[in-house]
Amino acid sequence: MSRAILIVIDSFGLGGASDAAQFGDEGSNTLGSIATHCAKGLANIDGVRSGYLSLPNLTRMGLGRAAKASSGETPPGLEDDGPVTAAYGFARQMSVGKDTPSGHWEMAGLPVLFDWGYFPKTVPCFTDTLVAEIVEQGGLPGILGNCHASGTQIIEQLGDEHVRTGKPICYTSADSVFQIAAHEDHFGLERLYELCVMTKNILEPLAIGRVIARPFVGDGPADFKRTANRKDHTTPPHGPTLLDIAEAAGREVVSIGKISDIFAHRGITKLLKAADTNGLFDHTLAEVGKAADGSLIFTNLVDFDSLYGHRRNPAGYANELESLDKRLPELEAILRPGDLVVISADHGCDPTWPGSDHTRENIPVLIFGPDVPAINLGGRSSFADIGQTIAAHLQLPRLKYGADCL
Repeated sequence: MSRAILIVIDSFGLGGASDAAQFGDEGSNTLGSIATHCAKGLANIDGVRSGYLSLPNLTRMGLGRAAKASSGETPPGLEDDGPVTAAYGFARQMSVGKDTPSGHWEMAGLPVLFDWGYFPKTVPCFTDTLVAEIVEQGGLPGILGNCHASGTQIIEQLGDEHVRTGKPICYTSADSVFQIAAHEDHFGLERLYELCVMTKNILEPLAIGRVIARPFVGDGPADFKRTANRKDHTTPPHGPTLLDIAEAAGREVVSIGKISDIFAHRGITKLLKAADTNGLFDHTLAEVGKAADGSLIFTNLVDFDSLYGHRRNPAGYANELESLDKRLPELEAILRPGDLVVISADHGCDPTWPGSDHTRENIPVLIFGPDVPAINLGGRSSFADIGQTIAAHLQLPRLKYGADCL
């Protein structure tokens, strides 16, 4: 049995979703678009990266082959005719949305088969009644934003006015989400958290999935920067997930990154956060080095989505992928006999696609470990196959959805 490690490269889609057109995303392909951008020389960063996308470790694990199976084309630079060292394939999404909770809950065995509430893509997007209630209950002088927006851009645009007036910046996206940005020093971090809890309660009748605290620091638009103190206030999963079942069986369930927030802090026995991908990967390595037999380590690498996908930065996304790829042998080197690692994603966020929202895509499923066979997993019918595979590996009760990949 030993342990299971699930690493989510947030937004790392492989294109090819059969229902992408229903979301306006037909043709989107996060990995394919990044690789093509690199091949054309459009993703060069002086002194950091240049040329074709280079992911030798993910490629030998079968990423290029999984991408071709998903979208019909091998991303430039990921061609490989050599031996594969992992079980590889892709998974289609059963959930009706392309949001973060739906993707994560489904891979933990709980598809979201209902639709969340959403805010219209209008200006303003929040009703006068809703704004008035938030302002009154929060003791606020008003709010700023009230629109669909990129989080980093709206901070640049409205951060100074927020500091001057004390009005929090409120915005949304194509996801079922209400986001509140505020300066950690001028507004106060705890005050921001309290405001988010209050707002989540107000929004319950609207079925909004998450209210996210987006704290930032800095002295002006040129150096305003979001911090690692983000906190998601999420509607609890509507049924038991892999995490709940593991915790109930007395197993250690380690959340690294925003996993605990996504699952409304259910089924978690240990919580670790960090400011960037390297910090989160360091935590993952440390936990793999000491976690007990039967443990589940669940890591989300959020920067791929928040810093590069939503900001439509294919060069930055490519560089971050290459940096992560170089570190994967560190993980392989410390695995124990019986350990199982899954590398996957929760949705797409094609950094070359119009707008700034997620894209409906299939996701990679790469499974490796000392005893894992290097086989073609094909196209899986649900992200839930990931959770079912882990449940079987950890000898936990069978989940309601999904099939064991192995």
